[in-house]
Amino acid sequence: MDNEKAWLVRRVVLSVLFVVIVALPLYPELYGLDEVTPFTQLVAFRPQGLVLVFGLALLMLLRKGWRIAAGLVAVLALIGAGLTLPRLMSDPKPPAADTRVLTIMVANVLGGGANAGAVAELIRKHKPDLVSLPEAQVDVREEIRAQLQDLPYAGYTEQPAKAVESATSVLVAGTLGAVQVKADLPTRFGNLMVTGGNLGSLRLVAYHGFPPLPDDVPPWKQDLTQLRRWCAQDPPTIVAGDFNATLDHADFRWALASNCHSVGPSVGGGLKGTWPSDQPAIARTQIDHVLATRTIRPLRFDTYKVEGTDHLAVIATVAVPKE
Repeated sequence: MDNEKAWLVRRVVLSVLFVVIVALPLYPELYGLDEVTPFTQLVAFRPQGLVLVFGLALLMLLRKGWRIAAGLVAVLALIGAGLTLPRLMSDPKPPAADTRVLTIMVANVLGGGANAGAVAELIRKHKPDLVSLPEAQVDVREEIRAQLQDLPYAGYTEQPAKAVESATSVLVAGTLGAVQVKADLPTRFGNLMVTGGNLGSLRLVAYHGFPPLPDDVPPWKQDLTQLRRWCAQDPPTIVAGDFNATLDHADFRWALASNCHSVGPSVGGGLKGTWPSDQPAIARTQIDHVLATRTIRPLRFDTYKVEGTDHLAVIATVAVPKE
């Protein structure tokens, strides 16, 4: 083999190895590392990573010796973009005549750091049927509800530990009737299931998933296992809250399986990041979701700034089949 061919083979081999390394933080599930720190945390920002990688490929094209690697990296980024773009391209379908529209709100109040008046104002304006309030203890819940005295909302809280972040509260509109509210499957943070009343067979769940902390990923995975059980069961179900997971997490996609979908990506809002709210939109990721089982049709998904918390509030509407 002459020197020119040998150098070409070397460049191809090195280019392939380079792409394998670049793909690691973007697609750790391909390497079985998606539950290993720091890949669990990095993959939450995969869309941003794809943009950076594509920019890197363009810069590499300027160097003749790097063009093979540049082409492979560009292909990697474009494939990723092709898998991600449907979250922006999906259009909502109008509700069918035999459905009723429900409005669901999520607002992580950061242990009471959020401005209660701002949260109440969103509720007053949009009149959601259910408000999921991760990190809201009883006093925080009541501070919000006190500003809604002319609106009939009942409040409930589940706090399995002393830590404020374990508290999850829910506000239920009086229009839902005489509902029952209880904690359901065991999760590290509180969750509340709302059933009965005017809901019929529908279940509404306020949820807060454990975060994938660098030294504590297993509890995050365990909470997602509980989420899969809700998605897999027969009753029509809506789960709303701070999931601390994105569609780029393989464990989250596994939890949704084929029976649950996230409202945001289903209506073209899949890249509307909700955290951290103090960063530019391009630097946020969507970890606050409204999930619905397949018989429930997503209609709308919007985010709103709330002073005092690092999450954007989410308001989603869905169409539920009448019974």
